[in-house]
Amino acid sequence: MQHTILVTARTLDAAGMALLEQEGCRTIFLSGAGDAAEVEAILGNEKVDAVISRTVDLSAGAIQSCASLKVVSKHGVGVSNIDVQACTSRGIPVFVTPGANAQSVAEMTLGLMLAAARSLAHMDGEIRAGRWTRLQNGLELKGRTLGLVGFGQVGRLVAKFCLALGMRVAAYDPHVKEDSASGEIEWLADLDSLLSRSDVLSLHVPLTSSTRSLIAAEQLGKLPSGAILVNTARGEVVDEDALIAALADGRLYAAGLDTTAEEPIAADSPLRRMSNVVLTPHVGGSTHAALAAMALGAARNVLGYLKHQTLDRDRVVNFNQLQPEVHGGTHVL
Repeated sequence: MQHTILVTARTLDAAGMALLEQEGCRTIFLSGAGDAAEVEAILGNEKVDAVISRTVDLSAGAIQSCASLKVVSKHGVGVSNIDVQACTSRGIPVFVTPGANAQSVAEMTLGLMLAAARSLAHMDGEIRAGRWTRLQNGLELKGRTLGLVGFGQVGRLVAKFCLALGMRVAAYDPHVKEDSASGEIEWLADLDSLLSRSDVLSLHVPLTSSTRSLIAAEQLGKLPSGAILVNTARGEVVDEDALIAALADGRLYAAGLDTTAEEPIAADSPLRRMSNVVLTPHVGGSTHAALAAMALGAARNVLGYLKHQTLDRDRVVNFNQLQPEVHGGTHVL
């Protein structure tokens, strides 16, 4: 039986495409505006069996418009662009691809940290503008404390990298047991305790109702003076107005941001004009290796469910909320 797969992007890495083609799937890509309206239009007019979701919103209306839809897989791990509740109400599992881009995101985190500590983007811009501006106020990271908010696969790799630099590492994650952390890491039971120690604060949490604006003015005020903030998670985890204020008045030394509250970042955002901010356009997981791994993982997710009704507890974000009858004919891992 031929399955129809909608990929909410214009391309999918060859590794994922090869698997879909091998199984005889018909694959639909975005070809128009590439927005949520196009996604909804396709789902409303095509008999789609599965969606591989990239960054475009997959709304409740789009999900409800497609009676044939059976499974959704995120191309990555963050599902804030997918209406998971709407999927759950129809018994549609929502898969993710954990770990597929962890190495790439961790490397981006380290890159942003170093760039922010040494003002690399600013000095590069000065040279390109014809000015020889030799800043001599860079921060050496050895001996400073990295505070990790979230200790999943990315956070663990960042900890490993920073320990190698000679940094101290502390972590806070209410969903991870202390005994699973490395003995070299200071494990803290609450966020406030972590903040007070963090010369560099790095965020590695999903966007949920409890993490939205998790780092606001009060939390930024608890960081040591001259701290650095690095965010490769989701922009909405940080109160952006509070961040701008802390950067402007010098309470924060710098910030390295792969994600912002609005993407693309607004043309009039003060962050774009700040010399102590390093910005990248949400590409932490966009290396060839990571894109291949995410595409292959997402393709395996949807095919495993369509062919064998396989549900993996570690990959289905709404596993516990699915209706009991959904589990009846499934292979649960």
